Amino acid sequence: MNVLNNKPMLCLWVCAASLSGCFDGNDNNTAMTPMPQPEPEPLMVSYEVTVDNLTQGQPLSPITLILHSEGTLWEIGQPASVALEKVAESGDNADLLALDMAMASASGEGLTMPGNAQTITINIEDVTNAYLSVAAMLGKSNDAFTGLNAQRLAGLMVGESRTLFTNAYDAGTEANTENMASIGALGGEGFSEERDDARNMVTMHPGIVSVDDGLATSALTQEQRFDNPVARIRITRTQ
Repeated sequence: MNVLNNKPMLCLWVCAASLSGCFDGNDNNTAMTPMPQPEPEPLMVSYEVTVDNLTQGQPLSPITLILHSEGTLWEIGQPASVALEKVAESGDNADLLALDMAMASASGEGLTMPGNAQTITINIEDVTNAYLSVAAMLGKSNDAFTGLNAQRLAGLMVGESRTLFTNAYDAGTEANTENMASIGALGGEGFSEERDDARNMVTMHPGIVSVDDGLATSALTQEQRFDNPVARIRITRTQ
């Protein structure tokens, strides 16, 4: 058959050839499905916090570390929270570690005795400008504690350290009777919901009087007295 004389068939053949050319896989206008990009790995930020007990006769309760972006653990002249009261009266830091404002928290193991130090690691993801708060009870007292209150860590680079010295505070939740029945470390009562300190606010601690210096009912001696600072805290960013 002469295809030149069969115009309809010729048109169909040309059109089919043209269409097949559009889908031969070589057309640069064909849309390509983008490849999924892997999720970036989160940045892990780590700090080592070393606490040195500088007192001669005051053990420090298990040390509490909290990383947070807002809030404070205490404010001078304001009532202590129940979580802080439990630390200051009995060394119990469970409530402090579980505070809603805590982005990360960590606890030391056991007591840090006078002249000794303990290092604790705390980790957080993708945050380099958090605040660090630290708290521990001066064990042989009614409600004395020490620590850092919202120390900002922004600008601390990997390998860099910062050293601070801390004072003793009075939680203002228990009268400083110094008697055996009121001090948990001596076998007395630790935390009590009843606050019998008339001030009911956090202040700088006035210090231990002791039986040696005239408080006849005190179960403490000059060995438990202290001067500020009572602790040295070294913060090192390790990652």
